Amino acid sequence: MKETINTNGVPISPSLNYLEEEAAEHRGNKVLKRRLLRISCLSIAVAAAISIIAKLLVWLINLVTNMSFYGTFSATFHSPSANHLGLWVIIIPAIGGIIVGLMALYGSAAIRGHGIPEAMEQILVNQSRIKPAITFLKPISSAIAIGTGGPFGAEGPIIATGGALGSTIGQLFKITANERKVLLAAGATAGMSAIFGTPIAAVFLAIELLLFEFSPKAILPVALACITGAAGHHVLFDAGPVFPMPNLSTPSNTALAIYSFIGLITGFLSLGLTKIVYVIEDFFEKLPIHWMWWPAMGGLAVGAIGYFAPHTLGVGYDNIINVLSGTLTLVIVIRLCFFKFLSWAIALGSGTSGGTLAPLLTIGGAGGAILAAIITNLFPHAGISIPMAALVGMSAMFAGASRAYLTSITFALEATMQSHALLPLLGACTASYLVSFFLMENTIMTEKIARRGIFTPDSFEADFLGKLTVAQVISADGLVLSSENTVKEVRDWLKVNNGQANYFVMVNDEGAYIGTINRTDIFRHGLDPVSLLGDIVKDGHVYVRNTDTLRTAVELLAKQTAEVLPVLSAEGNKVIGVLSYRDILSTYKEQMEENEYAHIHISLKRQRLKMLIRGRKLISMNEKEGADE
Repeated sequence: MKETINTNGVPISPSLNYLEEEAAEHRGNKVLKRRLLRISCLSIAVAAAISIIAKLLVWLINLVTNMSFYGTFSATFHSPSANHLGLWVIIIPAIGGIIVGLMALYGSAAIRGHGIPEAMEQILVNQSRIKPAITFLKPISSAIAIGTGGPFGAEGPIIATGGALGSTIGQLFKITANERKVLLAAGATAGMSAIFGTPIAAVFLAIELLLFEFSPKAILPVALACITGAAGHHVLFDAGPVFPMPNLSTPSNTALAIYSFIGLITGFLSLGLTKIVYVIEDFFEKLPIHWMWWPAMGGLAVGAIGYFAPHTLGVGYDNIINVLSGTLTLVIVIRLCFFKFLSWAIALGSGTSGGTLAPLLTIGGAGGAILAAIITNLFPHAGISIPMAALVGMSAMFAGASRAYLTSITFALEATMQSHALLPLLGACTASYLVSFFLMENTIMTEKIARRGIFTPDSFEADFLGKLTVAQVISADGLVLSSENTVKEVRDWLKVNNGQANYFVMVNDEGAYIGTINRTDIFRHGLDPVSLLGDIVKDGHVYVRNTDTLRTAVELLAKQTAEVLPVLSAEGNKVIGVLSYRDILSTYKEQMEENEYAHIHISLKRQRLKMLIRGRKLISMNEKEGADE
């Protein structure tokens, strides 16, 4: 048998002296940056378009409201609560429900619901592909539902519309599914930013509910879209905080504890609220009536409640401002909290088109104000204020119901511009989140899609495949063959020494990589036994560098359907190892065990024993010195 690099037979053990080699620049880095720049530009364009659509949606809601409750063709905002229709007010939301039902039946059933769960579903199971028709069907149906008295906010529809627009743009261009997901999230969060002028909260919303990742390629386009949406808000809507309220003072430690307690109670309320919404939805599912009529039935309930509590009708952003002002009487706040929840839960359960954020904020704010009023009556010197408690309740309700923790806190801060509320919000939202996490399996955003068997990620951990390099994984027992060996020599050696490997790496006399060869080719019938391996080697373009990540290696293994990859040095063409899928699986197992199994690294018992031993040594030394004296 011919010997090349080794003197021990056919197998060549690769050198593992790679630790001092310089890292090579990641392949394709410039291409990735160009793609990121392209997606960022598309995100900005989507955000600019959705800002205009947000203004049109608000204009259309006002128009439908004025036509429905006042009989005037005007886009000026008027709350439907000031109508003088009497009993006729019960019919108006039902008419809106009939129109929405017809649009869902003959247009697209995807317009039903409050937007965010539907966007999450398309991201998780449909490669972020949303029907283009949703781009105009969703805002029109929502404007009709809200304008005829539906107790929803404009943010849910505009989030769904922005997501649909981003997805549509992503389907027109040749981009990856992940890039289309980024465009969907950019459009959705730009819509939220355009409505409320809260770009930071919108970015957090994307991270917590839509992207399911945190990386530059995802965050940068979304951030640019949210900034563009915020700019659109300042140009197209009123300047200043969207929910103005009295200036808040810095709370004392006692007040902070009470606000955290209010957040804890609100967490339990959010749990009950979520369960009731889906109990009502289950009730509608069991009705022996086509789902097209459900929004009309829900509209009748909305109208009936609106007859007795007119402030529950419509968007209700003015209700949030009034609750945050702290000027409403306790009776009015209690009525608003109860009837708004009842109206919204029935309407949402009926499957009409609308959002959840504004109702959650109204109910949570009213709940916080009620709790603060009770605590103030019982403990007059508690040092809390009703406006701060309302803001805390508003944010804690959103944190508990949606489990969008960071979004809830930053939204409250940006929407009110009250910096002194940071610590109370942090304490209250943390308490509410804890209740939701431990006692509620799914949130109001994920329950619907969870019932369809869709798993929603609840943690965003760094992928270890992207953290580890090939150099940290390859072992010294990789098998490399020489191109100068004959087929017969290799066959004889493999029959005796190796029965597992199916793929082998081949090098020339200098140890430079030539290509790979599999067992089937070596033992192919009709192959001349005296042929050299170099004559039957496959193309040598598939390899990894020792500085590449395991993610790069896994992607190559998947694309080439191979079992092993040659590992080359950072520079040059010298083979320094062989990486197999077994090496990667073994590393994955080690990482799992490291993260899941608990270990004690500092033993208190051992430390006590050491101290006792040292003490005894000192005593012995003192006794010895005394005896010597």
